[in-house]
Amino acid sequence: MALASIPKVVLGTTAFAFFWVLAVFPAVPFLPIGRTAGSLLGAMLMVIFRVLTPDQAYAAIDLPILGLLFGTMVVSVYLERADMFKYLGKLLSWKSKGAKDLLCRICVISAVSSALFTNDTSCVVLTEFVLKVARQHNLPPHPFLLALASSANIGSSATPIGNPQNLVIAVQSKISFGEFLFGILPAMLVGIVVNALILLSMYWRLLSTHKEDEEDAGSEVMAQEEVSHLTSLNSQEWNNCLESINVQNSPQVQILRNRANASEIQRATPGSTLDSTRNSNASNDGINGIPSLTKEETSPSKIVLAEANHRLSDTNLMHSLEGKDILNAKWKGILWKCCVYVITLGMLIALLVGLNMSWTAITAALALVVLDFKDARPSLEKVSYSLLIFFCGMFITVDGFNKTGIPSALWDLMEPYSQVDHATGIAVLALVILVLSNLASNVPTVLLLGARVAASAAAISKEDEKKAWLILAWVSTVAGNLSLLGSAANLIVCEQARRAPNLAYNLTFWSHLKFGLPSTLVVTAIGLTLIR
Repeated sequence: MALASIPKVVLGTTAFAFFWVLAVFPAVPFLPIGRTAGSLLGAMLMVIFRVLTPDQAYAAIDLPILGLLFGTMVVSVYLERADMFKYLGKLLSWKSKGAKDLLCRICVISAVSSALFTNDTSCVVLTEFVLKVARQHNLPPHPFLLALASSANIGSSATPIGNPQNLVIAVQSKISFGEFLFGILPAMLVGIVVNALILLSMYWRLLSTHKEDEEDAGSEVMAQEEVSHLTSLNSQEWNNCLESINVQNSPQVQILRNRANASEIQRATPGSTLDSTRNSNASNDGINGIPSLTKEETSPSKIVLAEANHRLSDTNLMHSLEGKDILNAKWKGILWKCCVYVITLGMLIALLVGLNMSWTAITAALALVVLDFKDARPSLEKVSYSLLIFFCGMFITVDGFNKTGIPSALWDLMEPYSQVDHATGIAVLALVILVLSNLASNVPTVLLLGARVAASAAAISKEDEKKAWLILAWVSTVAGNLSLLGSAANLIVCEQARRAPNLAYNLTFWSHLKFGLPSTLVVTAIGLTLIR
């Protein structure tokens, strides 16, 4: 594609520059409006500068990608409500055998959850769990935060629903869920192992130094659990005492006590003795032939005791009914959680057999909404609509930049050296994707290069075309580990850790780069040899 006219090239490049600056640095001092507003600004400038017509701008929005993204986000919301991520968090510390074991667990759990529920979601819900476990074991947080973010990126590369750029690739390439999974899964599995080994080698001494402190902290945690257990027992005993006090001080018992006191006063008064005797004789004769109660039965102390026992039996009955209601609610909750897991599993199976990914995700989301059988607004409000709007603006902005002809001209220069049918070409292509993913972010890189890389590989063979798409997915995803700004997952972990209440930790740019640079280069290179 030839370059457009000079005004169009200049104006289109200017609009894309606004988008790029605000997407990479959302809080720049001269325009701190954020990524979402930045993408809309770039899209609007493309239309105002007449790089795109309004109809072309609307046509640039890829609805299948938005539908797939929306469906997976809704499913993730209901999985979070069903405590899926809570159970994953518990796996982090269940029978842990030390700091190194904990780091390996974080790598595995983060990778698996990211492949199934997107890397951003996994990082949002698991960051606080990781901080809590590290604090309980008196361990430095940053190796575990690096393990979480880097493994989330690597793990998300295995499936089309693992991250946004894979959604774009899956829809544009029309590669089925199963082909995508089995094409990248070997590279992902080996990449997780290599990434964990790099983390262990870099932080071995640091994790070993804290071993004794970890044991002390573990004993302290056990002691705190014992104290809390004793406290709960004492609180139960106090509750029982308070219940008995409430029964004794109830209005009915007070009335009976007053009556008993009055009877005792009457017995203490001499003039009342004869009247009480007459009343007793009259009561012995009965009323209308019905025998009266005996003296023991009409004794005030017996009445008080009987009334208190009746009150206690009513209280026990109410507690038993409440216990049954709680038990029924518990079983209903368990059944609801199981249904959520079954629907999610059904969605994954439907994706594996090749059904339309976008409509499958939307169908699963609506099935969960109906299953919940209540107003879905609180759950739907948790969906990141700002991300959907960001994608709309990004589609328009990138399409406008493509209309300038600059991406095509740059690719024409690189294409002869980036053929996927030999090792040198794959290395050059991977290097181009790696650099662009860190300069322009991974999703815009996929939108700019995807169709061009695929067309170049399709000229060789159909298999090479699929391989080119998978290479693009693998490299653009793993490239996010290079720096703290390389992917949204890294930024999420950093922000979540910085804002965590009572657990705040600042993961710096340089501490991430020191690990991210070697890990990204090694994992990317090894994975490229395993892409099928």
